[in-house]
Amino acid sequence: MKSLLYPHPLSLTSISSTAKPQHLTLSHTRTFLKLPAIHGDRSAVKNPALTVRASLDSVAVNQSGISLPDARNPTVSSSYRNSNLPKPNPTVLEAQTRVCTGPTQTKPLGEDQAMKVLDTILRSATGELKDEEPVSKAQLGAFFAAMTIRANCFPEATQWSEGETRAMDKYWPLLVRALPPDVVFIADPEGSLMGIGSSIGPQFVGNGTSDMRLVGALREVLAGGHLGYEEVQGVLKDVLPLKSTTEDGTSAGVSESLLSALLIGQRMNRETDRELKAYCLAFDDELGETPIADVKSLTHYGEPYDGNTRFFRSTLFVAAVRSCYAESSVLHGAEWMPPKGGVTEEQMLKFMGADTSLTPSQAKVLLEDEDVGFAYISHREARPSLYSLLKLREHIKKRPPLATSEKVQQFVKARGKEAIVTGFYHEGYEDSLLMLMKRRGVHSGLVVKGEEGALSMTTRLRSVNSSKGIPVNYCSGFRSLSMASACEVDGVSRQSFNLEVNAVDYGFEPTDTPRTDRSVLKNIELGLTALHGQKGPAYDRIVLNAGMVDHLLGCDGAEDISVALDRAREAIDSGKALERLWNYIKVSKQVRHRPAMCV
Repeated sequence: MKSLLYPHPLSLTSISSTAKPQHLTLSHTRTFLKLPAIHGDRSAVKNPALTVRASLDSVAVNQSGISLPDARNPTVSSSYRNSNLPKPNPTVLEAQTRVCTGPTQTKPLGEDQAMKVLDTILRSATGELKDEEPVSKAQLGAFFAAMTIRANCFPEATQWSEGETRAMDKYWPLLVRALPPDVVFIADPEGSLMGIGSSIGPQFVGNGTSDMRLVGALREVLAGGHLGYEEVQGVLKDVLPLKSTTEDGTSAGVSESLLSALLIGQRMNRETDRELKAYCLAFDDELGETPIADVKSLTHYGEPYDGNTRFFRSTLFVAAVRSCYAESSVLHGAEWMPPKGGVTEEQMLKFMGADTSLTPSQAKVLLEDEDVGFAYISHREARPSLYSLLKLREHIKKRPPLATSEKVQQFVKARGKEAIVTGFYHEGYEDSLLMLMKRRGVHSGLVVKGEEGALSMTTRLRSVNSSKGIPVNYCSGFRSLSMASACEVDGVSRQSFNLEVNAVDYGFEPTDTPRTDRSVLKNIELGLTALHGQKGPAYDRIVLNAGMVDHLLGCDGAEDISVALDRAREAIDSGKALERLWNYIKVSKQVRHRPAMCV
């Protein structure tokens, strides 16, 4: 397997799909996670990178129940996509990339592309499309919702191009007879947009109670309007969880076309705070009361669920570091999530042999374990209703409102102080995220403009050619000056801040963030090598993000940033952080098998 995982030069993307499955054992895991002597002479490890690499060579491709047919190469993030999910039509998906976005980002289609897209939709609807995947109902809903919103309320520069208008004039008379009524309604809700009178849109009410509420909401959204808090929550609770779809793309009482149109439409209209709050809080009670961990401090890390495709993702290793000095962390996310389908914490933990199907109550046990102190919770386990949208999210292409709200969650609460940290990319969402954190009632909140929209700060210098707007490493947040939560304090008792973190100011050498390029294994190797104590860009990034977050959130002992950074370095250099990660993998496997009363 060494030649497969680590050819020379190093290549991490080629595991044979016919290799005989093996299973990761505890001895394998301990071999590559534990130092030769945690409290001994660390100089015995002359080259931690080679030690980690050699140890990872022994890790099998079927560590935690991944079967080879389902994940031919578990070292690459894209392989974690469920092969049972139907793929979207690529021609229409490419068009969605251009038009299912905001009023300034939308790129109108040229005439040739518009003709090709509408022809593909027509041939799919009539059963004549043989050379590509069929156009799904979710794609139809998203694409035509985008076209309608652009025509109704976008600025002139991003409304329909002349080529799109000519293409629609040619194909709509054919499409209106071939498409189902719900899609015709989305494309022409008032019966006047397409230039030929049609009574389908104005008279459409849907099928069943769920569709009726959805249609009413869509009439507002397709006109560029917004919905109230109760209206959004009512729709979500009516239609979720989605059931398995039938051959015609419908599921138990709800049209995927209508739901896709709503999700992409609200995103294109730029969600209001009340809409985001509705998405954020809608399913808080889905599993009953939220467990409360008996810890003095708990930080909720909300990384983008769709992962990293280019750069080192450090948060898992940061959590292991912070747990060494009683700063507990909850990480949450998904194994694989569109649109990016990048490297996630769940992929790394699963590859290393941890149990990634823990409930919030089981995660509470790990948080309270003095030898662990952090936990990961999958969206699949914590919010099954929202997770049921996975396939639909791939087919609408662009991020729905959930991509923002799901980052601000409390799957476990704490008896002590709580904080939330998350990342953002598009300017304006930092304020919405902080609003949601305050609504959650946490004591402190932090949003970071990280690379790829993630929450990690980098040690690289800001480029002189960087684009306008908010720079990478920009941080904004608040912290309460007492034990009172954000819901209980006034503006005087809560300190707000914003700053751009320059790592050089704190003694770090400027370095580029290590690239992983979708390689789960490369990301693990970088993190483990750093936790073995090897200095370099990955080590510095972990230290910076542990110490700086402690300082900005107002954690005990982190008032002086240099002290906070030294504390993080000591957690790594002593071997404690690496041992915590090993303990997590071991205990996560045990906690699932404990009697319920012990959880």
